[in-house]
Amino acid sequence: MTSPTNGDVPATLPLENTIRAALDRVTLPQSSQGLIAAGRIEGLVMREGNVVFGISIDPKEATLMEPVRKAAEAAVLAVPGVRSVSAVLTAERGAAAAPRQPGTNARPSLLPSVAAVVAVASGKGGVGKSTTAANLAVALAQSGLKVGLLDADIFGPSAPRMMGITARPELNAEKKLIPLQAHGVSVMSIGFLVAEDNAMIWRGPMVMGALEQLMRDVAWGPLDVMVIDMPPGTGDAQLTIAQRVPLAGAVIVSTPQDIALLDARRGIAMFRKVEVPILGIVENMSYFLCPNCGHRADIFSHGGAHKEADTLGVPFLAEIPLEPAIREASDGGTPLVVSAPDSQSAALYRGLAEKVRAQIGAAVRPAPTIRGV
Repeated sequence: MTSPTNGDVPATLPLENTIRAALDRVTLPQSSQGLIAAGRIEGLVMREGNVVFGISIDPKEATLMEPVRKAAEAAVLAVPGVRSVSAVLTAERGAAAAPRQPGTNARPSLLPSVAAVVAVASGKGGVGKSTTAANLAVALAQSGLKVGLLDADIFGPSAPRMMGITARPELNAEKKLIPLQAHGVSVMSIGFLVAEDNAMIWRGPMVMGALEQLMRDVAWGPLDVMVIDMPPGTGDAQLTIAQRVPLAGAVIVSTPQDIALLDARRGIAMFRKVEVPILGIVENMSYFLCPNCGHRADIFSHGGAHKEADTLGVPFLAEIPLEPAIREASDGGTPLVVSAPDSQSAALYRGLAEKVRAQIGAAVRPAPTIRGV
């Protein structure tokens, strides 16, 4: 990441051409060939002066190409109208996971200032994982913890809208992105750097590089807990985070029906294979509450996630209803625990946060004592 300059113009084709020309003036080591001519630039994305791209390399070139990456960032930053630049090295063949230290469970971490990292995951999309992650993060912050929320879904970032953030992050003196603040939580997402309707046509290596930068090149500062809103599924992105971050545990979100539980089961199996503790399962859209009469209907069946938790021997954390107020709060940029703190569903999210906090235990500060209550 490099420091911003003045100027902010739309990402027009002439600007893209100027950026590509600047990149082609950056040559490969021991060669006169520019990065564009060599076909090394991938996934060039621009939003209001923020530029993101990848440089394709062979894994063996990583050390040799790091100065080229920095030179490419500097070259693009010098283009009038560019505010900030982020370039990642992307390898066709993923490097082997860094070995653990003998006799320990420690992994090299991209988040050394974070006491506990909690992944909120699902085996498939559309089950309310991001809504759960946002409300969990805010509820943990309301309990007195310093909390971060990392939106790790490169292809479908939700945090900007759910947390009501429209600003763009700035860079500090160390050329790291400063997380944006909302509802007492530090938030970072690729959605802050690309347009909401921009399709991210990136291959796996570039996604992994971007994820690492969202952790390594962000000035998170000391945090008690970071909640990572994981992308759905069990692919490269999930493995990158599990291998590069010492996760305190994973919260699995599912809806009650059998087809969703099959995918949740796969997610649990993946985390177990990489030795990440399962903090428990949340049954989202567990039942429907009519906002007018309060009638309850089990639209997607009910209790399937609870039974699955018992079968797999993991904690059952919460039943969150299918409720219009939750959707309205998320779409409006204010999580339910803020917009309707006295509601039954907000109490359920706070109960989820209490259970998660109890499980990650000594890694975070004890709950504050409120005197006179």
